[in-house]
Amino acid sequence: MSRVSPAVRSLLRQPYSSQWRKTPVLRSSQAWVKPVAQPIRCLATPAAMPSASKENIGVYCNPAHDLWVKESGPSVNEVKSGEALKEGEVTIAIKSTGICGSDIHFWRHGRIGPMVVEHDHILGHESAGEIIAVHPSVKNLSVGDRVAVEPSSICNKCEPCLTGRYNGCLEMRFMSTPPVDGLLRRYVNHSAIWCHKIGDMSYEDGAMLEPLSVSLAGMHRAKIALGDPVLICGAGPIGLMTLLCCAAAGAEPIVITDIDQNRLDVAKEICPRVKTYKVEPGVSMEEAGAAMSKLAGGSLTTALECSGVESSIAAAIYSVKFGGKVFVIGVGKPDMQIPFMRLSTQEIDLQFQYRYANTWPRAIRLVQSGVLDMKRLVTHRFDLEDAVSAFETSAASAKTGAIKVLIQSP
Repeated sequence: MSRVSPAVRSLLRQPYSSQWRKTPVLRSSQAWVKPVAQPIRCLATPAAMPSASKENIGVYCNPAHDLWVKESGPSVNEVKSGEALKEGEVTIAIKSTGICGSDIHFWRHGRIGPMVVEHDHILGHESAGEIIAVHPSVKNLSVGDRVAVEPSSICNKCEPCLTGRYNGCLEMRFMSTPPVDGLLRRYVNHSAIWCHKIGDMSYEDGAMLEPLSVSLAGMHRAKIALGDPVLICGAGPIGLMTLLCCAAAGAEPIVITDIDQNRLDVAKEICPRVKTYKVEPGVSMEEAGAAMSKLAGGSLTTALECSGVESSIAAAIYSVKFGGKVFVIGVGKPDMQIPFMRLSTQEIDLQFQYRYANTWPRAIRLVQSGVLDMKRLVTHRFDLEDAVSAFETSAASAKTGAIKVLIQSP
């Protein structure tokens, strides 16, 4: 009970009245305590506690593909009192959140595969912020800690959880994936175990740890090693993040593709030694694959597909040599046609990825040490109140030049 004042400890040693009281039995500058019928809530002193004066708002979409900002929970009064906190939870004042391609899909298409928006739904899962309240059961975090939020909640009972691959949890509740509301809010309650301390790292970098985790998971499972020739298909946020990771891992040569020359220019800017290939309309999958292979000297062993586009996956399959691997990081439509006999006769492995597991500590080390610098990927910033404009900018990336759009709540 390190967060509770001596006066409160003294009171706790005394027997409680058997009569239930609706109001706190004691208030102090450090904590307030109710009778044992309700849990103790611990907050910072008013001087130390970050401001929670603004009403909570969130960014919503619905099955009709509307997008709007309105009041959300927990309310500012619940944040100040701690009444909505459950055991093991903290309240985070979200400071920065990135817009993911999945957020755009849920807004514009209402679904990704079996995950369907059926009601008003809060978006966002790439976030960082500041702890402003903690439940007394939480010992590893304190008010004022800066954290990146891993947007997961798992059962800790199924085989994937017990074997360390919790991204496959049979009861996974992933924030922003329907029906679980997301992080694009001013205040959020979340399990402390999924809040990773980031020290003096900027909140922008903290928010970017989520897409970095996607790339790190792909790198790990694809087993990219020093000197490996690698193709990266798609120069969007995940493709460019994967490029940073491959370059840091010593992959060589690296080829990256896209239909947008601006994004290929950014790729060249963040990794001058990368070779770029612009995918032109009308070029067959076989021709594109051969051209990509030629850029790498005919030696491609691994393709990391980051777009999820059917034709791009097929071109990647045609690009790698006998015994190679195509590892699909991107998310695409539910059903696709692939060049099966090319995979079969060339013994090409086709693998897939679903989110990530155990990546945040590694991602934090890479950013804090300066091994990875993700700042160039952030192209636009909007206030939370202007989230609709932020989404419109991100969705029109071909016109706006957007790569990663961040929504901020100072």
